[in-house]
Amino acid sequence: MARRFRGESHHKVDTKGRVSIPASFRRVLEASDPNWKSGDTPELVIVYGDHRRNYLECYTIEAIEEVDAKIDALPRGSMERKMLQRLFHGQSFPTTVDETGRLVLPAKLRNKIELDKEAFFIAAGDTFQIWKPETYEKEELSATEEWLDELPDDFDPLIFLDQQKET
Repeated sequence: MARRFRGESHHKVDTKGRVSIPASFRRVLEASDPNWKSGDTPELVIVYGDHRRNYLECYTIEAIEEVDAKIDALPRGSMERKMLQRLFHGQSFPTTVDETGRLVLPAKLRNKIELDKEAFFIAAGDTFQIWKPETYEKEELSATEEWLDELPDDFDPLIFLDQQKET
């Protein structure tokens, strides 16, 4: 099984759109890039998606290849395949981590999520997300807290794992 991203952190964004990637995230990107070797900079794909997406989803090369294979398995010419190609191929930005461990986010991507002086990184398994901190707190964090508040105080979320069928 591939390594997973873990954790969250805040990082400054400079005027050129450069932002440091958490060091542990860089290790996962390296391990999940089949072309990476020591001394190289790992590749990744940033999917910015449609107008409803207010964050950037950063895919390892292995993760985006898995998505690509699933898209390719759909019938050629189907609306589902066309839309997924548009969302994951067209509305994406292939890039590399620079030699100092930073991403350079183009103005188009920064403007899309209204990213200014600070970025919030949060792990999502084999991807990680980049948010404007205020947007994350307002939308995602509050939704998680609201969901948890509806559960009993002694509720253990790990119970959901027991509901999965073993393969």
